[in-house]
Amino acid sequence: MLTLAADLYGLIIAHARSALPNEACGLFAGEIAGDEKTVRAVYCLKNTDESPEHFSMAAEDQFKAVKDMRRQGLVLLGNFHSHPATPARPSEEDIRLAFDPALSYVIVSLKDAEPLMKSFLIRGGTAEEEPVRIIPPDH
Repeated sequence: MLTLAADLYGLIIAHARSALPNEACGLFAGEIAGDEKTVRAVYCLKNTDESPEHFSMAAEDQFKAVKDMRRQGLVLLGNFHSHPATPARPSEEDIRLAFDPALSYVIVSLKDAEPLMKSFLIRGGTAEEEPVRIIPPDH
């Protein structure tokens, strides 16, 4: 399960909306306890492809994010990107480019008025949905 606080969820949604009409992307880090991944930091990165159908993250931005994660004692939990006009499910390209079966791959769909966030574990060319829990601000 992937757990994140409402403010971090809001940060990802805001970043996705700010990139429209293109895809947004970024990384997130936190802690792992058993099957539970808890997000503690979100890194909103620039989509260097500047495309509504693809995303790439600059290596330099990724290195800066990983350096900050290590400084905070966090581990990389996964990455996120948005789908401006399609559902929150991995495309064939998303599955093909998934490089680490331990990471969570989060997709935010903005095709409807209300954003939809889903997380996936991608292993051996197959995507399996991972539960996402948003912790309300009063907890």
